[in-house]
Amino acid sequence: MTRPHHTSPRSLRTVVLCAVVLALAGCGGPAAREDAAARAGSAFEEALAVGDHARACTMLAPSTREQLEQDKQQGCARALAGEELPRAGRPQSVDAYGRQAMVRMAGDTLFLSQFTGAWKVVAAGCTPRPDQPYQCRVKGA
Repeated sequence: MTRPHHTSPRSLRTVVLCAVVLALAGCGGPAAREDAAARAGSAFEEALAVGDHARACTMLAPSTREQLEQDKQQGCARALAGEELPRAGRPQSVDAYGRQAMVRMAGDTLFLSQFTGAWKVVAAGCTPRPDQPYQCRVKGA
């Protein structure tokens, strides 16, 4: 004869809690990434809009910042100011795929990558071209 399996109230609470956590994590995955990428893109554009190029530089991916400084032979803030990137406006759409995202705004398209704890801009001042990759004014190597 088999004994009936008894689940303690504590075990049941643990199972329910785990199920809730997994459900919330699954529901918030892609949308949470898209929201975070949109916020990062907006913060970058806001820094540019008020002329805070030093702050905008902190939001660039390391390789993008290095490439900009190397191409312009000057510090990031001066080089970024010299690019005269278009006024972007608010995000209109966001596509996030894993650790990469594209944020389309009224006047600009940004490409971002997720680094430890933060989204960083890998390309800015990007315009679409028919049957070709985007043309970006600021981009990494």
